[in-house]
Amino acid sequence: METLMHVIGGRPVTPQASQWDNVVNPASGEILGRVPLDDAQALSLAVETASAAFGPWADTPVLQRARVMFKFHELMDRHRNDIARSVTTEHGKTLPDATLEVARAMEVVELAASAPSLLKGEVLAGVSRGVDTMLIRTPLGVVAGITPFNFPAMVPLWMIPPALVSGNTFILKPSERTPLTSLLMMDLWAEAGLPPGVLNLVLGGRSAVDQILTHPDIKAVSFVGSQPVAEYIYRTAAAQGKRVQALGGAKNYHIIMPDAHIPKTVDALMGSAFGSAGERCLAGSVAIAVGSAADTLVPALREAIRQWQVGPGLDASSDMGPVIRPESRERIAGYIQKGVEEGAVLLEDGRQNPVEQPGFFLRPTLFDGVSSSMTIAREEIFGPVLSLMRAPDLTGAVKLANASQFGNTATIYTESGASARYFRDHIEAGMVGVNIGVPAPVAIFPFTGWKHSFYGDLHATGMDALRFYTEEKVVISRWWGDNQPE
Repeated sequence: METLMHVIGGRPVTPQASQWDNVVNPASGEILGRVPLDDAQALSLAVETASAAFGPWADTPVLQRARVMFKFHELMDRHRNDIARSVTTEHGKTLPDATLEVARAMEVVELAASAPSLLKGEVLAGVSRGVDTMLIRTPLGVVAGITPFNFPAMVPLWMIPPALVSGNTFILKPSERTPLTSLLMMDLWAEAGLPPGVLNLVLGGRSAVDQILTHPDIKAVSFVGSQPVAEYIYRTAAAQGKRVQALGGAKNYHIIMPDAHIPKTVDALMGSAFGSAGERCLAGSVAIAVGSAADTLVPALREAIRQWQVGPGLDASSDMGPVIRPESRERIAGYIQKGVEEGAVLLEDGRQNPVEQPGFFLRPTLFDGVSSSMTIAREEIFGPVLSLMRAPDLTGAVKLANASQFGNTATIYTESGASARYFRDHIEAGMVGVNIGVPAPVAIFPFTGWKHSFYGDLHATGMDALRFYTEEKVVISRWWGDNQPE
């Protein structure tokens, strides 16, 4: 069994740990490698190395830093198939889903390559007699990212390119469940010409996270994961005086109006609720049928679910792959049972007709008759479960959606501009879709979760990312001399 290595200062570093876990292919149960969980020395070495690299990297002209982004983008494009296969192998999502993930990751690299324009400051000459004022952006220093298992290519690249091109050095702590793609991309960063020590990768579990949150030389922390952990990350790191962006969980509501185009709506709902096995914070997990919409929506959804092919992500016939671990499958099955016990109507039971594969498979589940008080309507399940609610009108549907503690995304399906405008203006979510199953913004816009879906003030991607990884400095200058012009 291969022991996975940290990458610090451009070199592999052998872990010194007492606790270990296995990286597993969820489609087969095959062990892909062994990952350390508690190597305290590695994080300390990474911070020391990143601190030493910070000065020279911050002094590197921004045009040169941007050229590294261009080169890395070129290498990602050249190796996109290898990266996508790595994502599918360690996470389980279908290869088309993984390929799309790589494409979305590359968008952030493109954003970072625009840094010479985006990092420009401001100047007001002659603010007073002989006095000029300018605003410039300066890097923070050593920053860190803690990333989840479900997007092993994309989420690290929400963080790394904006941080590096702004002049910071970076420590990545990828999920211990899916570190292989990040390790693969470390090779590409080195080939792109990134100096040793500017980007370091430390493997680990909870103890590595706590070290990051409390280390005095780490200036900022970016995190994506579940809501309880996001809140913990934010409170702990902020108490240490660090800048923090912590993206948490979600419960994304999709409202279907009676005038919705049902075939296209069902296609969008299927991809949103069950794509990536529902293991994403943008998954549409609650559908609210308004008025008569349910009459055509429900039978169309049931038929689509029955046609949905579940199997290994590398199998071209698969529409959905496995969930990440056996315990995830059991947790999701527990939510399904909870829905039954609380009175929801189980139309399609994903626990039945198990996939004849050795991996961690679960079929899509559809509930009807769900009320807002039920657990499956309130809590993030993070699995292929769609709950159907009913509302008499759009106002009532929006009220149901806004009662959620989360505010990541929300979508309306309609052909009415008036309905879409009302929804846009009254829904309490940071990313809003109109006939869009997964309203994920392109990288030039921020990933704007609301409520308990986000902790912090500056979001991932877009200009928010560059603002997060820089400090503003205002310089006010006057020049004296004996030969001042009259």
